[in-house]
Amino acid sequence: MALSVGSIFTNIFGGLSQDFKKKNFSLYGQWIALITILLCLALGVANIFHFNLVVIFSVICLVQGLIVVFVEMPFLLKICPLTDTFVNFVRRFDDNLPRCGFYLLNAVIQWLSLTLQATSLIVVAVFFTLASACYALAYFKHQEFMKSTLDVTGNGNSDLEAQVGQHVIRNVL
Repeated sequence: MALSVGSIFTNIFGGLSQDFKKKNFSLYGQWIALITILLCLALGVANIFHFNLVVIFSVICLVQGLIVVFVEMPFLLKICPLTDTFVNFVRRFDDNLPRCGFYLLNAVIQWLSLTLQATSLIVVAVFFTLASACYALAYFKHQEFMKSTLDVTGNGNSDLEAQVGQHVIRNVL
């Protein structure tokens, strides 16, 4: 079943609007974190060409982006061959308060990059701070931890997608 680019974007923005209607801050934090992944990868590469210690924070930013990929998209833990230690580390962040702390720590690391030089890594720090704030608000408002119901396949049935996805993962492994 081939999907057109238009239907994928329609499903992404439809999923985004459905998530925003739920008024759950953990969903807002997840969407901000997904944007942060792109920013980490792009700005980490862009700042790696500095000729000072900012390179260290650029590499850290790239690593943070890759870790956030696994935190926010846990289905990748089943697909990618990873150590049990890393998988257990990532699974610790399946609630609002641990994710708040995780993103706050990442934000502090990127805010520290300003001690060397003001670079575009400040954008990553701001987005990590926003994600942390959303998860903190969800925790303090006693909202349950939720994950997005984004359905990229276009079939409208995320349970069916999960079952098919598990079948494909088993065949790959």
